Amino acid sequence: MNTLILRTIVPILTSLMVIYSIIVLLSGHNQPGGGFIGGLIAASAFALYGIACGVAPVRRALYFHPISISGFGMFLAALSGFPSLYEHVPYLTGLWWFPEIAKGVEVPLSTPLIFDIGVWLVVVGSLVSIALALEEKV
Repeated sequence: MNTLILRTIVPILTSLMVIYSIIVLLSGHNQPGGGFIGGLIAASAFALYGIACGVAPVRRALYFHPISISGFGMFLAALSGFPSLYEHVPYLTGLWWFPEIAKGVEVPLSTPLIFDIGVWLVVVGSLVSIALALEEKV
């Protein structure tokens, strides 16, 4: 299935899928989606890229080992609950803050967003690790 058309289209399609997965990740608090669904989309993109171009280009595109990505995601998801303990509310209670990055420009940040990013990393790291292991065996 390694055709010229597939090798030409898949890098573009992979980029679009990863961008869309980030959009789903960021919009997950107000609409359906979030870290899990966004992670599934991104992992699908990397699996498709691996099918079309091979395992080595996927490993170069990730920069880090997939298990390390998954481990960092677990750490980030667990860490997202600690600010609530500092505020003396139950663990993993959502907290929001609005840091000002420029004069009059505030960026809303929240602990649920940090948790969703951790979940996204866990899903991407785990599924890409499985997909690469399967593709290396074939």
